[in-house]
Amino acid sequence: MREGDRTHKYDRLLASTATSPRPLGRDDPRVSVPLFTLRESAAYLQTPVSTLHAWAHPKDGDPLVTVFPRAGRAATVPFVGFAEAFVLGALRKAGVPMQRIRPAVAKLNAEIGLEHALASQRVYTDGAELIFDYAAAHSDDEALLTVVRTGQQHFAQIIREYLRPITYGDDGWAERLRLPAYARAEVTVDPRQAFGQPLIVHGGARVEDLVDRFQAGDGFAEIAGDFGVPAEEVEDVIRVALRLTA
Repeated sequence: MREGDRTHKYDRLLASTATSPRPLGRDDPRVSVPLFTLRESAAYLQTPVSTLHAWAHPKDGDPLVTVFPRAGRAATVPFVGFAEAFVLGALRKAGVPMQRIRPAVAKLNAEIGLEHALASQRVYTDGAELIFDYAAAHSDDEALLTVVRTGQQHFAQIIREYLRPITYGDDGWAERLRLPAYARAEVTVDPRQAFGQPLIVHGGARVEDLVDRFQAGDGFAEIAGDFGVPAEEVEDVIRVALRLTA
């Protein structure tokens, strides 16, 4: 892309911030209520704990994932941080190298002009375009050639496919996330439901209620019948729970 074209496009995207979502209020439950520990978040999002820790507590620079100060074993990751971590994982899967994720996200934040930009719907509509342009501008870096070779349209499609589990609200911010850790069960996290704890879509039961019954000695079929959740989904939920406690 010619420099003039890139400048014109950035001007257009920056101008569109007039229609961007309003900043998330500090009292918004997506920001103010911690839901998970880093370890739980890593398991639910299928991200290495060490990677998530580096994003949340970097040795240098600002955190990429919003977290509360550590307090023993208490939860520290609010929904907005959970969504940010999910989007960062999508960038990794799309081919953006780990060592280039931080500068790419810094560019994204600067262009979108929002705090918590990774949790904004703008990352879905404009983010792939901006990150691809960043990669193209730094294509002398061998690590970014994978992204550049995909082509802008293909790269945008990849990013949007990875972000499909996110549901955005009318305010333009992520409000619900389907957890990728589950192979059969459709499990979502929504700060407005069940105090932000994972819910099974089929049956509406809380994951922790199914796990409690299993730990009490009930079988998959019995749990499925009582909660209206398919037995194969109950088994999937228990599988993830056992991995979390391993």
